[in-house]
Amino acid sequence: MTQAPHLGRVLVLAGSDSGGGAGIQADIKTITALGGYAATAITAVTVQNTLGVTGVHPIPPEIVAAQARAVLDDIGADAIKTGMLGDAAMVETVAQVIDGAPGVPPVIDPVMVAKGGTALLAQAAVGAVRTLMIPRAALLTPNAPEAAALTGLMVETTDDLRRAGEALLALGAHAVLMKGGHILGGDGPGERVVDLLITRLGETAFEGERIDTRHTHGTGCTLASACATGLAQGLSLTEAVARAWNYVHEAMLRAPGFGAGHGPLDHGWTMRR
Repeated sequence: MTQAPHLGRVLVLAGSDSGGGAGIQADIKTITALGGYAATAITAVTVQNTLGVTGVHPIPPEIVAAQARAVLDDIGADAIKTGMLGDAAMVETVAQVIDGAPGVPPVIDPVMVAKGGTALLAQAAVGAVRTLMIPRAALLTPNAPEAAALTGLMVETTDDLRRAGEALLALGAHAVLMKGGHILGGDGPGERVVDLLITRLGETAFEGERIDTRHTHGTGCTLASACATGLAQGLSLTEAVARAWNYVHEAMLRAPGFGAGHGPLDHGWTMRR
Protein backbone atom coordinates (compact mmCIF):
# COMPACT_ATOMS: atom_id res chain seq x y z
CA MET A 1 0.00 0.00 0.00
CA THR A 2 1.40 3.39 -0.93
CA GLN A 3 1.58 6.08 1.74
CA ALA A 4 -0.84 9.02 1.48
CA PRO A 5 0.63 12.34 0.34
CA HIS A 6 1.86 14.69 3.05
CA LEU A 7 -1.27 16.43 4.29
CA GLY A 8 0.15 18.36 7.21
CA ARG A 9 -0.70 16.69 10.52
CA VAL A 10 -2.03 19.03 13.24
CA LEU A 11 -2.52 17.90 16.83
CA VAL A 12 -5.08 20.14 18.52
CA LEU A 13 -5.41 20.42 22.30
CA ALA A 14 -8.61 22.34 22.99
CA GLY A 15 -12.16 22.19 24.32
CA SER A 16 -15.20 20.75 22.57
CA ASP A 17 -18.01 23.10 21.45
CA SER A 18 -21.37 21.33 21.27
CA GLY A 19 -22.62 24.05 18.89
CA GLY A 20 -19.88 23.21 16.39
CA GLY A 21 -18.79 26.78 15.75
CA ALA A 22 -15.62 27.01 17.85
CA GLY A 23 -13.21 24.79 19.74
CA ILE A 24 -12.28 21.32 18.55
CA GLN A 25 -15.11 21.26 16.04
CA ALA A 26 -13.96 24.45 14.32
CA ASP A 27 -10.38 23.23 14.45
CA ILE A 28 -11.15 19.93 12.71
CA LYS A 29 -13.29 21.63 10.07
CA THR A 30 -10.63 24.24 9.34
CA ILE A 31 -7.72 21.82 9.11
CA THR A 32 -9.70 19.51 6.84
CA ALA A 33 -10.95 22.35 4.62
CA LEU A 34 -7.35 23.47 4.07
CA GLY A 35 -6.16 20.00 3.15
CA GLY A 36 -4.58 18.98 6.45
CA TYR A 37 -5.07 16.06 8.84
CA ALA A 38 -6.53 16.83 12.28
CA ALA A 39 -5.95 14.82 15.45
CA THR A 40 -7.16 15.93 18.87
CA ALA A 41 -6.68 15.85 22.61
CA ILE A 42 -9.86 17.28 24.14
CA THR A 43 -9.27 19.43 27.24
CA ALA A 44 -12.91 20.07 28.20
CA VAL A 45 -16.46 19.37 27.12
CA THR A 46 -18.59 22.51 27.00
CA VAL A 47 -22.33 22.95 26.79
CA GLN A 48 -22.89 25.81 24.39
CA ASN A 49 -24.63 27.19 21.34
CA THR A 50 -24.64 30.56 19.59
CA LEU A 51 -26.23 32.18 22.66
CA GLY A 52 -23.44 31.27 25.05
CA VAL A 53 -21.79 28.69 27.29
CA THR A 54 -23.95 27.11 30.01
CA GLY A 55 -21.63 24.37 31.20
CA VAL A 56 -17.97 23.35 31.25
CA HIS A 57 -16.70 19.88 32.17
CA PRO A 58 -12.88 19.73 32.27
CA ILE A 59 -11.13 16.53 31.21
CA PRO A 60 -8.53 15.30 33.73
CA PRO A 61 -5.05 16.50 32.70
CA GLU A 62 -3.65 12.95 32.70
CA ILE A 63 -6.30 11.92 30.14
CA VAL A 64 -5.43 14.91 27.95
CA ALA A 65 -1.76 13.96 28.09
CA ALA A 66 -2.61 10.35 27.26
CA GLN A 67 -4.67 11.44 24.24
CA ALA A 68 -1.77 13.53 22.97
CA ARG A 69 0.82 10.80 23.54
CA ALA A 70 -1.36 8.28 21.71
CA VAL A 71 -1.40 10.56 18.67
CA LEU A 72 2.26 11.55 18.77
CA ASP A 73 3.53 8.00 19.32
CA ASP A 74 1.64 6.63 16.33
CA ILE A 75 0.44 9.25 13.83
CA GLY A 76 2.86 12.03 14.69
CA ALA A 77 2.35 15.75 14.11
CA ASP A 78 3.77 18.52 11.96
CA ALA A 79 2.26 21.29 14.10
CA ILE A 80 0.50 21.60 17.45
CA LYS A 81 -2.36 24.01 18.09
CA THR A 82 -3.72 24.83 21.55
CA GLY A 83 -7.02 26.42 22.48
CA MET A 84 -9.06 26.34 25.69
CA LEU A 85 -6.90 25.08 28.57
CA GLY A 86 -9.00 26.09 31.58
CA ASP A 87 -6.62 26.11 34.53
CA ALA A 88 -2.96 26.10 35.54
CA ALA A 89 -2.77 22.31 35.85
CA MET A 90 -3.89 21.94 32.24
CA VAL A 91 -1.44 24.60 31.10
CA GLU A 92 1.39 22.70 32.79
CA THR A 93 0.26 19.43 31.18
CA VAL A 94 0.09 20.93 27.70
CA ALA A 95 3.53 22.51 28.14
CA GLN A 96 4.87 19.02 28.89
CA VAL A 97 3.14 17.66 25.76
CA ILE A 98 4.82 20.35 23.65
CA ASP A 99 8.21 19.55 25.19
CA GLY A 100 7.63 15.90 24.29
CA ALA A 101 7.34 16.82 20.61
CA PRO A 102 10.62 18.62 19.81
CA GLY A 103 10.75 20.26 16.42
CA VAL A 104 6.95 20.46 16.11
CA PRO A 105 5.92 24.15 16.00
CA PRO A 106 3.19 25.10 18.50
CA VAL A 107 0.55 27.67 17.58
CA ILE A 108 -0.79 28.99 20.88
CA ASP A 109 -4.25 30.59 20.94
CA PRO A 110 -4.52 31.96 24.51
CA VAL A 111 -8.29 31.43 24.82
CA MET A 112 -9.61 33.26 27.87
CA VAL A 113 -13.24 34.22 27.27
CA ALA A 114 -15.99 32.75 25.08
CA LYS A 115 -17.70 34.99 22.53
CA GLY A 116 -20.69 35.31 24.85
CA GLY A 117 -18.52 36.40 27.79
CA THR A 118 -18.03 33.17 29.77
CA ALA A 119 -14.54 32.79 31.24
CA LEU A 120 -12.68 29.81 29.73
CA LEU A 121 -9.39 30.34 31.58
CA ALA A 122 -9.13 30.73 35.34
CA GLN A 123 -7.66 34.07 36.37
CA ALA A 124 -5.04 32.22 38.40
CA ALA A 125 -3.88 30.45 35.21
CA VAL A 126 -3.00 33.63 33.28
CA GLY A 127 0.43 33.63 34.88
CA ALA A 128 0.97 30.02 33.84
CA VAL A 129 0.13 30.90 30.24
CA ARG A 130 2.56 33.80 30.44
CA THR A 131 5.45 31.74 31.79
CA LEU A 132 4.83 28.32 30.24
CA MET A 133 3.02 28.81 26.94
CA ILE A 134 4.33 32.09 25.54
CA PRO A 135 8.01 31.03 25.52
CA ARG A 136 7.05 27.82 23.70
CA ALA A 137 4.97 29.52 21.01
CA ALA A 138 6.16 29.40 17.42
CA LEU A 139 3.14 31.65 16.89
CA LEU A 140 0.96 33.29 19.55
CA THR A 141 -2.47 34.56 18.41
CA PRO A 142 -4.01 36.86 21.05
CA ASN A 143 -6.84 39.31 20.53
CA ALA A 144 -6.66 42.73 22.19
CA PRO A 145 -8.23 41.76 25.56
CA GLU A 146 -6.02 38.66 25.78
CA ALA A 147 -2.93 40.70 24.93
CA ALA A 148 -3.85 43.21 27.63
CA ALA A 149 -4.28 40.44 30.22
CA LEU A 150 -0.96 38.83 29.31
CA THR A 151 1.10 42.02 29.23
CA GLY A 152 -0.67 44.35 31.67
CA LEU A 153 -0.75 47.00 28.94
CA MET A 154 -3.74 48.96 27.71
CA VAL A 155 -4.63 47.74 24.20
CA GLU A 156 -7.14 50.09 22.56
CA THR A 157 -5.43 51.19 19.34
CA THR A 158 -3.32 49.63 16.63
CA ASP A 159 -0.24 51.24 18.14
CA ASP A 160 -1.17 49.65 21.48
CA LEU A 161 -1.51 46.34 19.66
CA ARG A 162 2.01 46.76 18.29
CA ARG A 163 3.47 47.61 21.71
CA ALA A 164 1.76 44.61 23.30
CA GLY A 165 3.06 42.38 20.52
CA GLU A 166 6.60 43.53 21.15
CA ALA A 167 6.12 42.88 24.86
CA LEU A 168 4.96 39.33 24.09
CA LEU A 169 8.05 38.78 21.95
CA ALA A 170 10.10 39.93 24.93
CA LEU A 171 8.36 37.25 27.02
CA GLY A 172 9.72 34.62 24.65
CA ALA A 173 7.23 34.10 21.82
CA HIS A 174 8.93 33.51 18.47
CA ALA A 175 6.16 35.37 16.61
CA VAL A 176 2.81 36.93 17.48
CA LEU A 177 -0.27 37.53 15.38
CA MET A 178 -2.00 40.43 17.11
CA LYS A 179 -5.69 40.38 16.23
CA GLY A 180 -7.29 43.80 15.92
CA GLY A 181 -10.96 42.86 15.69
CA HIS A 182 -11.75 44.37 19.11
CA ILE A 183 -10.16 47.70 18.20
CA LEU A 184 -12.59 50.22 16.77
CA GLY A 185 -11.72 53.38 14.88
CA GLY A 186 -13.10 56.78 15.74
CA ASP A 187 -16.34 56.06 13.92
CA GLY A 188 -16.81 52.55 15.26
CA PRO A 189 -17.60 49.45 13.20
CA GLY A 190 -17.53 49.73 9.44
CA GLU A 191 -13.96 50.91 9.21
CA ARG A 192 -10.87 48.72 8.80
CA VAL A 193 -9.59 45.76 10.79
CA VAL A 194 -5.83 45.44 11.12
CA ASP A 195 -4.03 42.33 12.35
CA LEU A 196 -0.28 42.52 12.89
CA LEU A 197 2.16 39.64 12.43
CA ILE A 198 5.18 40.66 14.49
CA THR A 199 8.50 38.83 14.59
CA ARG A 200 12.01 39.82 15.55
CA LEU A 201 12.65 40.50 11.86
CA GLY A 202 9.79 42.95 11.39
CA GLU A 203 6.06 43.37 10.98
CA THR A 204 3.45 42.44 8.37
CA ALA A 205 -0.03 43.97 8.44
CA PHE A 206 -3.17 42.18 7.28
CA GLU A 207 -5.94 44.70 6.69
CA GLY A 208 -9.49 44.59 5.39
CA GLU A 209 -12.91 46.14 5.78
CA ARG A 210 -14.74 45.26 8.97
CA ILE A 211 -17.53 42.80 8.18
CA ASP A 212 -20.83 43.92 9.69
CA THR A 213 -22.06 40.57 10.99
CA ARG A 214 -23.06 38.77 14.17
CA HIS A 215 -21.62 35.54 12.76
CA THR A 216 -18.20 35.64 14.41
CA HIS A 217 -18.31 32.57 16.66
CA GLY A 218 -15.03 30.67 16.51
CA THR A 219 -13.05 33.18 14.47
CA GLY A 220 -10.06 32.97 16.81
CA CYS A 221 -10.01 29.16 16.90
CA THR A 222 -10.39 29.06 13.14
CA LEU A 223 -7.60 31.53 12.44
CA ALA A 224 -5.13 29.78 14.74
CA SER A 225 -5.93 26.35 13.30
CA ALA A 226 -5.58 27.68 9.76
CA CYS A 227 -2.16 29.10 10.65
CA ALA A 228 -1.12 25.78 12.20
CA THR A 229 -2.24 23.91 9.09
CA GLY A 230 -0.11 26.13 6.88
CA LEU A 231 2.95 25.58 9.04
CA ALA A 232 2.29 21.83 9.09
CA GLN A 233 2.16 21.84 5.28
CA GLY A 234 5.51 23.63 4.99
CA LEU A 235 4.37 27.17 4.26
CA SER A 236 6.47 30.02 5.62
CA LEU A 237 5.01 31.84 8.61
CA THR A 238 3.91 34.81 6.51
CA GLU A 239 2.38 32.55 3.85
CA ALA A 240 0.55 30.51 6.47
CA VAL A 241 -0.90 33.60 8.14
CA ALA A 242 -1.89 35.21 4.84
CA ARG A 243 -3.76 32.10 3.71
CA ALA A 244 -5.39 31.74 7.12
CA TRP A 245 -6.46 35.39 7.16
CA ASN A 246 -8.10 35.12 3.74
CA TYR A 247 -9.75 31.81 4.67
CA VAL A 248 -11.38 33.27 7.79
CA HIS A 249 -12.48 36.43 5.97
CA GLU A 250 -14.28 34.39 3.32
CA ALA A 251 -15.75 32.00 5.90
CA MET A 252 -17.29 35.00 7.69
CA LEU A 253 -18.74 36.39 4.46
CA ARG A 254 -20.31 32.99 3.68
CA ALA A 255 -21.65 32.33 7.20
CA PRO A 256 -24.76 30.13 7.01
CA GLY A 257 -26.82 32.26 9.39
CA PHE A 258 -27.42 29.56 12.00
CA GLY A 259 -28.52 30.38 15.55
CA ALA A 260 -29.94 33.42 17.27
CA GLY A 261 -26.68 34.66 18.77
CA HIS A 262 -23.06 34.76 17.61
CA GLY A 263 -23.38 32.41 14.64
CA PRO A 264 -20.77 30.05 13.17
CA LEU A 265 -18.68 30.54 10.06
CA ASP A 266 -18.82 28.53 6.84
CA HIS A 267 -15.70 26.43 7.37
CA GLY A 268 -16.40 24.27 4.34
CA TRP A 269 -16.48 27.02 1.72
CA THR A 270 -13.19 25.86 0.18
CA MET A 271 -14.85 22.59 -0.85
CA ARG A 272 -17.67 24.35 -2.70
CA ARG A 273 -15.70 26.89 -4.70
